[in-house]
Amino acid sequence: MREPREDPAGPVEPAGPAGPVERIAVISDVHGNLTALEAVLADIASRGITRILNLGDNAGKGPRGSAVVDRCAEVCEVNIRGNWDDFLPAIKDDESAGMVWWRDELRPDQREWLAALPESHDLLLSGRRIRLFHASATSVHTRVHFHHTGAEFDGMFAATPMTGPGPEPTVVGYGDIHDTYVEVRDGRTLFNAGSVGNPLDEPVPVYAILEGVPGPAEPGPFGLGFVRVPYDVDTEVAVAHELGMPEALPWEVELRTAVYRGRQPRD
Repeated sequence: MREPREDPAGPVEPAGPAGPVERIAVISDVHGNLTALEAVLADIASRGITRILNLGDNAGKGPRGSAVVDRCAEVCEVNIRGNWDDFLPAIKDDESAGMVWWRDELRPDQREWLAALPESHDLLLSGRRIRLFHASATSVHTRVHFHHTGAEFDGMFAATPMTGPGPEPTVVGYGDIHDTYVEVRDGRTLFNAGSVGNPLDEPVPVYAILEGVPGPAEPGPFGLGFVRVPYDVDTEVAVAHELGMPEALPWEVELRTAVYRGRQPRD
């Protein structure tokens, strides 16, 4: 099942004795697109949401990874390591011009911060055990697409060396594939938060909203929705070209069309 309707704005009524319902924003895959990030953060703030969880891939591909890292460190309650966060700090000088450019755009302290981020985060919301990571329960580098197998679905809920031991989650959220969806199977919910800075399902930034009562083990009201936020793509494209960022043209095509560079026609 693809995106449910957008989560409505407005005040959230108390849930009763268990406590008030809270909204938590889940963002992912900003990839150095500061203009898109600021548009999404403004939308989150307009809804009165103060808790933001970030599923990683802050830098690389886009021109302003350093600014994005600082912004996410400032506003996000939790930052999880993505695959780009994992490998970009360790890029060698003999790698491609793009990789070296994106690495050098980050300060040394930012590279250390990214490499040290946790790979998984658990929370309780309305009695549902929620697990968040970047790509899969196995590794930040193991990709699980929208068209996955039953075994891949089950594996997203498994306890692994990466996630640590513990009860199986009820809800799993991830990023990495830049393709928003939600699937419910056998009482378990798997969702992808999509991409703020480099969406590849449609060319509009997206983030997820979790809604429920934090903390208690008792069941309570629970919601999961997605919000698309238009932004000034021309500004971000202009920055990439002005800075002389390698691979600026395929990046521009991705932002404008949501067509991955590996699928773009070549001259």
